[in-house]
Amino acid sequence: MDEPTSSTAPTSTPDVPPGVAIPGQSAIPATPPADQDRDGAASAGPLPEGAQILAALRAQLRRYVAMPSEEAVTAVALWIAATHLQRAWQHAPRLAIVAPEKRCGKSRLLDIVTETVHNRLITVNASAAAIFRSIDGDDPPTLLVDEADTLFSSPRAAEKNEEVRGLINAGHQRGWPTLRVSGPEHQVQEFPTFAMAALAGIGDLPDTIQDRAVVIRMRRRAAGEKVASFRTGRDTPALNAIRDRLHAWLQPLYAQAMEMEPPMPVEDRAADTWEPLVIIADLAGGDWPALARTACRTMTDYEAGQDEEAGLRTRLLVGIRRAFATVGDPTVLSTKHLLESLSADREAPWAEYGANGLTPRGLHLLLKPYGIGSANRRFPDGTQAKGFARNQFLDTWARYCPEPKAADAPASSADGPLPGTAA
Repeated sequence: MDEPTSSTAPTSTPDVPPGVAIPGQSAIPATPPADQDRDGAASAGPLPEGAQILAALRAQLRRYVAMPSEEAVTAVALWIAATHLQRAWQHAPRLAIVAPEKRCGKSRLLDIVTETVHNRLITVNASAAAIFRSIDGDDPPTLLVDEADTLFSSPRAAEKNEEVRGLINAGHQRGWPTLRVSGPEHQVQEFPTFAMAALAGIGDLPDTIQDRAVVIRMRRRAAGEKVASFRTGRDTPALNAIRDRLHAWLQPLYAQAMEMEPPMPVEDRAADTWEPLVIIADLAGGDWPALARTACRTMTDYEAGQDEEAGLRTRLLVGIRRAFATVGDPTVLSTKHLLESLSADREAPWAEYGANGLTPRGLHLLLKPYGIGSANRRFPDGTQAKGFARNQFLDTWARYCPEPKAADAPASSADGPLPGTAA
């Protein structure tokens, strides 16, 4: 388990020092807003019961863990609360607690999660069979996996644990059981997989898991950041008390939570993953609905930028659109001219892409997932060469990198089509 580095042991919630901002996430402010106390409680009047419980949980998270941002604190508190209403959810979000190296507090955060979630099921090197046989479809447990990186750290480990990864992925959505042949008559039996899960590890987890997760990117504490030491016998009773308060508050709200479809600041799978957290925030009231949506939007945007492969392809699509626009949006552009235009952008990675820069073959591989390929094209000067038609990209541009509504009009060429282009 990761221990805090050079921690102190205050007996009350410590002051939170100014955080160092990281891309896509806001730093913890040096002082809370004027209308809030240290636990987030509004000073203007009593908070609703749910908001009070979440504020107490937020205070415990701040006490023992140097969280990377206020959004991360909000997200973890809401995720923990959501485990107490798993029966109400269509999707079971994962909590991915990742860090670049050891001693970043990920295991300490998992300690707090362990003592406050509903019906914890700690899995250490457990087989897929042991996990799915432990999942109750009527009252799902909360799966907790530390050192999850060891399951997927090498091709051999990933292959060995492919069934576990598949189980974790399937359990994100209700109604996706695993099938096994069992008993002396070899009958096919369905086993439920639906359950919320928290996984902590060094480095990113497999994309298919993180795409279904609320990702908390831990970092090593700075010299001025202080947290309390954590002692199981001394400190778990307070955490268990919060767990029991969460359960007592949320269980009567089961039917109401099932019917809620809150407005979301994100779409598609991100909305599926974050919806239980936003519902919890809306049930809590106070400032939690706004905090939840801010955390959702900020953290989702940041994770979208971490997908290097997808980000690279999106950047390529934008570069190709710019290459067409620079020469007046011709109907056809040669592969040679397109590569020259891409490589001329000094801020883009194409000049140094691969050993010889971006080649026609490399361009083909990057565009292949979109169903776009080059073909022999005829140009105004009568020559033929490999190239691309502009209308090949229109649908892909609209779907993956739509232009801002106030985008400037593309530049046009006053001297007619350039070599390698067709007007």
